Amino acid sequence: MTTSTDKTPPRENDPSTESVAAPAMDEAEETFDTSKTFADLGLPDDVLKGITKSGFVHPTKIQASLIPAALSGRHVLGQAKTGTGKTAAFGLPLLAAIEPGDHFASLILVPTRELAIQVAQEIKDLGAGTPLHVLPVYGGQRITAQAPKLERGPEIVVGTPGRVMDLHERRMLPYDTVRVAVLDEVDRMLDIGFRDDIRKILGGMKQRPQTIFVSATISPEIEKLARSYMKDPVKIVSKEKSLTVARVAQSWINVERWDKRKMLHHLLVHETPELTVVFCRTKRTVDDVTKFLNRKDIAAHAIHGDLIQSQRNKVMERLRGGKLSVLVAS
Repeated sequence: MTTSTDKTPPRENDPSTESVAAPAMDEAEETFDTSKTFADLGLPDDVLKGITKSGFVHPTKIQASLIPAALSGRHVLGQAKTGTGKTAAFGLPLLAAIEPGDHFASLILVPTRELAIQVAQEIKDLGAGTPLHVLPVYGGQRITAQAPKLERGPEIVVGTPGRVMDLHERRMLPYDTVRVAVLDEVDRMLDIGFRDDIRKILGGMKQRPQTIFVSATISPEIEKLARSYMKDPVKIVSKEKSLTVARVAQSWINVERWDKRKMLHHLLVHETPELTVVFCRTKRTVDDVTKFLNRKDIAAHAIHGDLIQSQRNKVMERLRGGKLSVLVAS
């Protein structure tokens, strides 16, 4: 798990939403809540086994705030930066609340294929002490490959909105059994254009499930969307203004456009970072930068939407396995 909590100031004079403001942290301050252990949060023993196996002792700020609220059955609107342990914040309550054989009890919506794989794997790891099944579903995979796994009825499904809707229309993924719906990185999903899909999915659930929204930022649009599917939600916010975790040092170099690749090469050669991710604006630039670095004897790997899913999976597996040092991405 990683760092702290939530971030948006609560609406003043809004009686329908209970807000929990996490304290702002000094950059030097540790982002874990060392006054608590995961056992203090009310998690059962089988879930605690998975946490212990993963090597965690103290929850992060977002986990310490969100987990008890979710365990109590409350609807939650939480603000969490990337790198704050937000997946465990909503994943652990699911592992605690769902019974084995409770098929399609939870649906987690995420904006991208890679995030679906990542979130599903993290929840699987944390749930190592439980018999629950977690299945990622996303575009780029053949429906026929996912069908047998869906027929077995996983308790938790993690998916992108488009693929979830497709599977539902094929009657392979029911909505009426969902007791907990989670939307991760809501701001990114709205940026991509998934607002209508989200409404169709949540609106198609006849029994209103417990709903958890997690977002790096909480705009009025996100809050309006969330509140239309929530009753008496708890809003977890932070006094922090930064969207990056305190332990991330940030710097920038002002360089002319034509010198960018030369500077990139210089940094990779002289700073010798263990792992580098280079973000580019377009897929074509990703390919061009990757070829440039390879010509300079730097083993760079590209990842973007034009690669077929098996190629993307292979690159991500190498990244997670520590077998590549430079990733160039859109």
